[in-house]
Amino acid sequence: MKDSYRHKGLRQKLIDSLREKGIRDENVLDAMNRVPRHLFMDSGFLNHSYTDKAFPIASGQTISQPYTVAFQTELLETEKHQKVLEVGTGSGYQTAVLLEMGVRVFTIERIRELYLQARDQLQSMGYKPGFYYGDGYEGLPAFAPFDRILVTAGAGKVPEKLLEQLAVGGRMVIPVGDRFGQKMLLIEKEKDGKVKKSEHGHFSFVPLVQGKSK
Repeated sequence: MKDSYRHKGLRQKLIDSLREKGIRDENVLDAMNRVPRHLFMDSGFLNHSYTDKAFPIASGQTISQPYTVAFQTELLETEKHQKVLEVGTGSGYQTAVLLEMGVRVFTIERIRELYLQARDQLQSMGYKPGFYYGDGYEGLPAFAPFDRILVTAGAGKVPEKLLEQLAVGGRMVIPVGDRFGQKMLLIEKEKDGKVKKSEHGHFSFVPLVQGKSK
């Protein structure tokens, strides 16, 4: 499937709506405008690719609402060439947005079907993150520390191992709560090693589950 003029026009309308909803970082909006979201959607939802809604993908998971992707990416405040750990590859859409921000992405997915699909899709589009099949709660200690960590599923608590892998001066964005909803937390690791937490609204994500799934 191609990225047609029609798709580009619909994507621009989506970006304009995100700006109206409060997203201010033009780098984030520009990155999202370069990513053809319809290429990450299941065929039954293609006609709705550029509506600001989440949709089901394989294995009972979802592709996040574009506003949520924009909000988390904006809150992350990435800088070019930083090392970013993404916990929960999912469809690969958020991964692509991060790569368009000019950062080095290490992404981990616990569901093998999704891991394989996202890997193949992103590689076919020319994206080259580090792909890993594993337990997001464990992170990727071999590649730590990370300047930024983005968690794309709702955690019951902040995983201690992810905190350990966050660089001094780094930022982690993670939704924390239960199956009824989560608070978006920004966690900043200060130079003295102390952790500063702040809340940034309420969201609804699929749960962050421990362990790998076949």
